[in-house]
Amino acid sequence: MEKSYRHRPNPSSSSSSSSSSSSSTHFRSQKFRSNPTTKDGKFTKYNNPNAREDFVKPRRASQQAQQHVDDSSNLPVLLGTCPFMCPVAERTQRERLRDLAVFERLDGNPRKTSSDLAVKKFCRTISIRDMPTSDLRPLPVLEDTLDYLLSFLDSSEHPFEVVHDFIFDRTRSIRQDLSMQNIDNEKAIYMYEKMVRFHVMSLHKLQSCTNENISSVHYLNMEQLTKALTTLFNLYDANRSSESINENEAEFHSFYVLLHLGSNSQPTGESLSLWFRQVPIPIIKSKEMCFARRILRFFRMGNYKRFLLTTAAEASFLQYCIIEPYIIEVRELALSCINNGGYKLHPYPLTHLSKLLMMKESDLVSFCGACGLEMVTDEVGNKSLPSKQTTFCSPKGGSQSYGFLNLEPFER
Repeated sequence: MEKSYRHRPNPSSSSSSSSSSSSSTHFRSQKFRSNPTTKDGKFTKYNNPNAREDFVKPRRASQQAQQHVDDSSNLPVLLGTCPFMCPVAERTQRERLRDLAVFERLDGNPRKTSSDLAVKKFCRTISIRDMPTSDLRPLPVLEDTLDYLLSFLDSSEHPFEVVHDFIFDRTRSIRQDLSMQNIDNEKAIYMYEKMVRFHVMSLHKLQSCTNENISSVHYLNMEQLTKALTTLFNLYDANRSSESINENEAEFHSFYVLLHLGSNSQPTGESLSLWFRQVPIPIIKSKEMCFARRILRFFRMGNYKRFLLTTAAEASFLQYCIIEPYIIEVRELALSCINNGGYKLHPYPLTHLSKLLMMKESDLVSFCGACGLEMVTDEVGNKSLPSKQTTFCSPKGGSQSYGFLNLEPFER
């Protein structure tokens, strides 16, 4: 007999969340709009840049709802009834087609799975009008499914890119089910926060992957991160009462600021200065946002010393995951300034340079070599970096990630 999933208490929900959960699936056309549909009620294909299974434009919820109120008035209100992580019909079809991920196979058999293993895949084209409620999972099942998926993050049996690919696809399906049922309560916020954390953590974990297609995986992960983050902001707005803010809002808004570290980066297509105007004052003044804004300022000013020291002293692990790809760029700038900025040909001690760049000495020697610089060793055996070397160049393996001192506290 197949096992159906039961609702587990949500540790983040308040005492009033049960009442909001029961009414959350009713359509809220004047408050929150999350169904990216056309007038005939269909999800369009993913290769259309305007087609999204959730929010992609950083506009506030009231603006989003007003634009689509006419289109949404004739759409059905969907309440999912599927008690399993994967609908029975889809599970049967995928068994027949051998379309089972390695985590879904029963005893390793590519043609056999079970209700405890199979998880609904993301579908690019769905007709809302023709969608049977038996194919949609209600909120309690979606919560259990998300917890099940995230449990694979600790798996060491498979490379992380394999784990990431599985969770990446199945969480998109969860977001799709939430969107089609217009679930926008506090429990939806809690789920989106978990999914955003997954994508942020993946930025760090994918750094150590060597797959030849890893750059495209990075791109897709960043794309889904910005989509999920933008939807989360709209969920915060839809559930806001007076001037109150969610306990995690400041942290997730800081992620958005840090995503702008790249040159002229606008991950969701909106100017950061315009975005700041929409952010509540308590969030702007929070320590998380103050940190993110300082890091952004130090990066753009080229203040490598303050950038690295502030990151080491104040960044959370998830904030570090976003900053990490830019640390190599900052270290390269620091090395260039130290090599070219001195008035005298005075060697720079390796121990001092190691503390400045937050690198182990062994990694620093390798990094200097990649930048075309040579070390010298004195009679005592101490290494140092001579300045004014004309052989400095950008590392050919610019994407290589060197260690960061004090990373262990981040990971804890």
